[in-house]
Amino acid sequence: MFKEHHYPMENSRRIIGYARVSTEDQHLDLQIDALKLAGCSAIFEDHGVSATAKRRPGFEKALAHLRTGDVFVVWKMDRAFRSLKNALNILEEFENRAIEFRCLTEDIDTTTPMGKCMYQIRHAFSELERNLIRERTKAGMEAARQRGALLGRPKKLSRCQIIQMQGLLQREPEITPIMIADQFGVSLRTIYRVLSQYAEIEEGLPINV
Repeated sequence: MFKEHHYPMENSRRIIGYARVSTEDQHLDLQIDALKLAGCSAIFEDHGVSATAKRRPGFEKALAHLRTGDVFVVWKMDRAFRSLKNALNILEEFENRAIEFRCLTEDIDTTTPMGKCMYQIRHAFSELERNLIRERTKAGMEAARQRGALLGRPKKLSRCQIIQMQGLLQREPEITPIMIADQFGVSLRTIYRVLSQYAEIEEGLPINV
């Protein structure tokens, strides 16, 4: 969800803010308050939008709203940029358009040489951290598989229940999948999916409708 807010300006140089959260149940209040204190005359929001989303309407609107001499402000680096390459490309665009960039929580200000350096270093480490987390998650899941752990969502029907269901369908021609679904407390869609999976294993399984 995209939102846009405008506030009175105290000087001619505009300070444009951007705030984002990834899920609908998260709140933007902390970011918005910090951006207001930074003197933003306009704040663009993306609510429930991932940084890696192909389209971020609020972010795109904020970039389009910027003009020469403006300052673009975010609360945290990862609120705005999806990767180091993306961050550096946008910084280059800002330089070409004489737009300044500030990050409130990481004390980055691209109007200084040191600020530009810190911009690149901090974002490189942020991307490295995300990659390490992904690698640790993959390694943890593989270790769990090797220990025999079951990953993913639990099955709605146990193997014992599936065998029982097959027996009912084979012995009682009048029993239908709808009656089976009601008996086992699952959806009809689940019953048909189970029947389809096990039909490949046990050809000739009767399906009464």
